Amino acid sequence: MNRWVFGIRLKIPDNEAYTALVALQRLDVPVRKIERMDVWDFESNSSYQELAKAVENNEALFNTNKHEIVPFSQARPRTGEVWIKKMDERPDVRRLFAGKTVAGSLSAHRYTGWRLFGESGKACDAAIVQLALERLLCNPAIERAIT
Repeated sequence: MNRWVFGIRLKIPDNEAYTALVALQRLDVPVRKIERMDVWDFESNSSYQELAKAVENNEALFNTNKHEIVPFSQARPRTGEVWIKKMDERPDVRRLFAGKTVAGSLSAHRYTGWRLFGESGKACDAAIVQLALERLLCNPAIERAIT
């Protein structure tokens, strides 16, 4: 069994990310840019390429006109990034994939990934990410943050 982690990011302007950016700036979080993506953590009996192709073929998850796949070298957030997971989410792949299948997937966990960048254009440090979490990005009553 293999474990593959990748993001699905919009290639088009992301209104949700823009709204979060403006809100964080109004909340005095020193952030200049923010990126959002769905992060998928799969257990699979397929190769990475086979699984990525199966995801691209699931129209409930992926639209080639507006999405791109972002590979992760490790199963954890990058610098300046946090992954948010709903506490009640279960790895039931049919429910996660809108009743469709993704060939080769045995289980999956979905996160919302937020990556924050500062004035210099570099990824924010852990303290700023934590501040953004506390002020906006995570509701600890129903969500869990992974930094």
